[in-house]
Amino acid sequence: MTDIIQELENRGYIEQLTHEDEMRKLFQKESVSFYIGIDPTANSMHIGHFVALMVASRLQKAGHRPIILMGGGTAAIGDPSGRTDMRQMLTREQLDSNVAEIKKQAERFVSFEGDNAAIIVNNKDWLLDLNYIDFMRDIGSKFTVAKMINQECYKNRLETGLTFFEMGYLLLQSYDFLYLHDKYNCKMQIGGNDQWSNIIGGVELIRKIGAEDSYGLTFKLLTTADGRKMGKTAKGALWLNPDKTSPYEFYQYWRNIGDTEVRKVLNLLTFLPDDEVDRLSSLKDEKINEAKKIAAFEITKLIHGEDEAIKARDAAEALFGNGGDISNMPFTKLEDINISILDAMVMSGIAKSKSEAKTLISQGGISLNDVKIEDILYKLSNSDFSEGYAILKKGKKVYHKLEK
Repeated sequence: MTDIIQELENRGYIEQLTHEDEMRKLFQKESVSFYIGIDPTANSMHIGHFVALMVASRLQKAGHRPIILMGGGTAAIGDPSGRTDMRQMLTREQLDSNVAEIKKQAERFVSFEGDNAAIIVNNKDWLLDLNYIDFMRDIGSKFTVAKMINQECYKNRLETGLTFFEMGYLLLQSYDFLYLHDKYNCKMQIGGNDQWSNIIGGVELIRKIGAEDSYGLTFKLLTTADGRKMGKTAKGALWLNPDKTSPYEFYQYWRNIGDTEVRKVLNLLTFLPDDEVDRLSSLKDEKINEAKKIAAFEITKLIHGEDEAIKARDAAEALFGNGGDISNMPFTKLEDINISILDAMVMSGIAKSKSEAKTLISQGGISLNDVKIEDILYKLSNSDFSEGYAILKKGKKVYHKLEK
């Protein structure tokens, strides 16, 4: 079999892994079942989940079997990793609805046919019926509090109020790995680097119980050159659901990435061959924009399909070329058009707050129907909607349609 671990390393995916020599030999010798966990805290995955799906897809193409674990049980608690407060608790009905939507998205990226066909499981099927005393005796006894509170996922929350409820998350996720190991011969968990503590918990639990074939792999988080997470827009997360982030907005995000981010995005979020990634990443000055267009198209195609990617690309090209195609432009329907420009900017997502909107206007970065806005007290009126809509523009590349 191919050395898929080396391939993942060459593409820049791998951040940390356990038992490296053993893992490399295992993945070259046989087909390995592995899993990724997705907690359904929303009715859509976001771009961070997409990196996990890309890793899963590459592993499957190399002959290994993906198990997609829906966290219908663990999401009732919520992972404290990377959080400064406790997650909102969702009802059982909300979780079940979110699971159904996320399953549809996951099915686009892995194959459910063939010898290494993927499977989808939901941990509520085994977690909800656990007996608390038996679980704490059999599983809880394998974890020490001293070690747990030194894990990054907990350490950052100790001063702000970590609940015992949330501390149980690591035990449950570790048990998930043990359950999948015993039932499906699952030997590896993969996840983002912020999941390292949780993954280590499962690997060590399996080994403490007596098996020696559990492994963990984390991949790099998708970050900008200055270390910020990518995938944050004025409206919030960059979602995979077209109803939450339109294909046009999705395309535009990747079209506008920084020059230094091109190689990382091409490596992690496309299947373009290595030599093509090298060629595109080495372009300089204005030519690097062609690489960004290709990246935006390839990523949008993977998420939304080729037809939507073509529409998004054509709409963007028409706008930037003054062709005027606004059919795929993101829009906001206004109940009342007689609102301030500041309110319009916040409602459309052009700005996160009125304070930010004022700053953008004062810097000359906002236009309405191609007329630069200079007055922060400007109020929209019928004259701005002569064709039934008005076009807000931030800078040179961000457009938003306001409809009456």
